[in-house]
Amino acid sequence: MEHFKDLLAQAAAKYGLNLSEGQIEAMNTYYRLLIEWNEKINLTAITQPHEVAVKHMIDSLSCYQEDIFNSGTSIIDVGTGAGFPGIPLKIYQPDLKLTLMDSLNKRLLFLRKVTDTLTLEGVDIVHARAEEGGKNKLHREKYQIAVSRAVARLNVLCELCLPFVKTGGWFIALKGAQYEDEAAEAAKAITILGGRLERIEPVNLPGLVDKRAVIYIRKIAATPQDYPRRPGTPEKKPL
Repeated sequence: MEHFKDLLAQAAAKYGLNLSEGQIEAMNTYYRLLIEWNEKINLTAITQPHEVAVKHMIDSLSCYQEDIFNSGTSIIDVGTGAGFPGIPLKIYQPDLKLTLMDSLNKRLLFLRKVTDTLTLEGVDIVHARAEEGGKNKLHREKYQIAVSRAVARLNVLCELCLPFVKTGGWFIALKGAQYEDEAAEAAKAITILGGRLERIEPVNLPGLVDKRAVIYIRKIAATPQDYPRRPGTPEKKPL
């Protein structure tokens, strides 16, 4: 797997990220586990070393901003899937207090294997749908950052993620080519749920020409108790 480490180091350098040897080694182990487990359970369609390095690892770190990811910050990765972006962010900044939430138990078994193998401390793994987790007092408005790279449109994601964020905190969405349309479409949802769109940062990943961006939404007021609505409703009837 030396090949993956070289590709990752090159991609990080091109993107302007300074990864230590230990961080590259950890991401290499993560990659190895991802490929191994992907043969048993469907974790990712992206499996080529170069693509995993760029489209998973570097893309996950594209949302990192020093002024937001402070030392000891509590962060929840909602609908984390195979652990992106949460685990690369944790490898990059080990003092983050990370919660990985997903609705599929098989994925959580994989995430436990990764966190155990990498001996990542300060990681909680939670089995829940976002709509249920956002109503649970253990998680509601408990985090300084909620992050998601899920495929739902932004107006839906806001309802799934903003309820987890403390007032003054951030919801960060990693989005693809439709990000401008999605941001406009989500304006009403952002306001209803207590957020304010702060900035949109276009992302240019090394070697890729596709459009993508990171959207930063500040939580400026508590989310009304009616939200999130019951599982499935945000997708069927977006705000």
